[in-house]
Amino acid sequence: MEGTKLEEQDASPPQPTPGLTKGDKHEEQGLGPEPAAPQQPTAEEEALIEFHRSYRELFEFFCNNTTIHGAIRLVCSQHNRMKTAFWAVLWLCTFGMMYWQFGLLFGEYFSYPVSLNINLNSDKLVFPAVTICTLNPYRYPEIKEELEELDRITQQTLFDLYKYDSSPTLVAGSRGRRDLRSTLPHPLQRLRVPRQARSAASSVRDNNPQVDWKDWKIGFQLCNQNKSDCFYQTYSSGVDAVREWYRFHYINILSRLPETLPSLEEDTLGNFIFACRFNQVSCNQANYSHFHHPMYGNCYTFNDKNNSNLWMSSMPGVNNGLSLMLRTEQNDFIPLLSTVTGARVMVHGQDEPAFMDDGGFNLRPGVETSISMRKEALDRLGGDYGDCTKNGSDVPVKNLYPSKYTQQVCIHSCFQENMIKECGCAYIFYPRPQNVEYCDYRKHSSWGYCYYKLQADFSSDHLGCFTKCRKPCSVTSYQLSAGYSRWPSVTSQEWVFEMLSRQNNYTINNKRNGVAKVNIFFKELNYKTNSESPSVTMVTLLSNLGSQWSLWFGSSVLSVVEMAELIFDLLVITFLMLLRRFRSRYWSPGRGDRGAQEVASTQASSPPSHFCPHPTPLYLSQLGPAPSPALTAPPPAYATLGPCPSPGGSAGASSSAYPLGGP
Repeated sequence: MEGTKLEEQDASPPQPTPGLTKGDKHEEQGLGPEPAAPQQPTAEEEALIEFHRSYRELFEFFCNNTTIHGAIRLVCSQHNRMKTAFWAVLWLCTFGMMYWQFGLLFGEYFSYPVSLNINLNSDKLVFPAVTICTLNPYRYPEIKEELEELDRITQQTLFDLYKYDSSPTLVAGSRGRRDLRSTLPHPLQRLRVPRQARSAASSVRDNNPQVDWKDWKIGFQLCNQNKSDCFYQTYSSGVDAVREWYRFHYINILSRLPETLPSLEEDTLGNFIFACRFNQVSCNQANYSHFHHPMYGNCYTFNDKNNSNLWMSSMPGVNNGLSLMLRTEQNDFIPLLSTVTGARVMVHGQDEPAFMDDGGFNLRPGVETSISMRKEALDRLGGDYGDCTKNGSDVPVKNLYPSKYTQQVCIHSCFQENMIKECGCAYIFYPRPQNVEYCDYRKHSSWGYCYYKLQADFSSDHLGCFTKCRKPCSVTSYQLSAGYSRWPSVTSQEWVFEMLSRQNNYTINNKRNGVAKVNIFFKELNYKTNSESPSVTMVTLLSNLGSQWSLWFGSSVLSVVEMAELIFDLLVITFLMLLRRFRSRYWSPGRGDRGAQEVASTQASSPPSHFCPHPTPLYLSQLGPAPSPALTAPPPAYATLGPCPSPGGSAGASSSAYPLGGP
């Protein structure tokens, strides 16, 4: 029974080897037991990190399990190629549109746009600094003789050019008209203009009579150090030419003043300002500071940073501001340098210098000027959002002014730096560094040539000052509006002038041209603050990106993580496939021995059914089995094969198979 069971088990068909995938070919083994099938891993034996074996399996898993809308349609419609193609194209187009929108959003974010926020505030305000000048350049006693000599030379020049005797106008004593121009360099000359150049832009016909002086221009010659290059600084107006020529020589004379000067003759407030009141309270000497301007004369700054108690405005209106009564007569004035009368006023911050040329305006004599102010503040964003500086420390221009950084301070300092670098001296209108002299043609003969050339380059921004000097991030400005009225009136002028003459020693023939009044006040205490803020912040960017993702795919942040996981799996699978190919091709240690062992362990294939091996001779079988190499597998001996004998002729076949004979 046991033998029968064994025979039945042997006669049962061979079972397929478990673990073989579809498409694997199972070669039937010969005699011997079948190899054991690999054991499938259970849930507890799975690895911590597993990856898919192919791209197809990865994409099928992703499309079946992702939360992105539309991806499941790629798997559900895989048996319909048209639907699969339609959803694949639609999915890719949706992805393209979404990432195109992403690109626009990122481009907007990295352009760093700003929004302007306007806020209205109301509070007590600090009254700004107010600078007022006499418009009367001062005649220093130290250079009085040189200025008188300049006046006499100018008088002679006007007579030579225009046959005009200016001796009544120039208050300096006259020594008679004689040629004194040889004592000064760069004399004023009359230059003839070519007629074709003049008439090119002229609408006057040739048959009209021409005035002789129209064919001339007035100017003076300037040359470089070695006289190799010269040009004429010319003007079409004789008034402008005379003033600029006089101003050029006046600057050279002014630069000869010693650094330490005695106190000025007009350094007292009462010689220029008859009355000063702020918030109905009289001013005192501690409320102002004094300085001298080369062109505008004596200047006084009220409520500057040196004032220990800054003025505060708690109410608007003309009665709650600064009120000044000024003396505008020009005592010992320089008529060729100052051609206007009155006063010049400027409103600015406490930490800002008074640039009277840039921001001031003139007050008319015999008129009461009421100036109302409104404060405005601007806060810019620096860094990537705008080209501004907080304190000027990152600007490549040294601040020559004892004040905070402003764009005007930087521009004037930049010009002075270039002036010192190119001309070797400092321009007298701007502060100078230590150990640098002011320009004087007695020491620097060609500084005028250098200055006018540099001024042309500065105006066209060839010096780069306007590019280097960036705007400050925080700016406080005052918007001004002015109103005018006649002061004093016809009915009140008699008693007003009488009081001024008794109290302030006001003695002048034309009294109305010698006084002026100005009121400076806040129009309202509401002030406007303009501040910049980023238009697109990181929160706004993420919100916009999420809106686009939800619009095109109806997904969330976790869907983005799924996409990242898909990309990571793709990279890992690609890496593993490349590594497997590299190992199989270039890195196979023991490749020959392992192949030989595989060949030796392979069973010989069964021959065809109509061939049989010849019986082994008896004498060979008695000798025992022939030794064979352990690792060799010779090919089948097809030469020993012959037709299988029939059952009836087996003896003959046997006898004929042994040529040596039987026993």
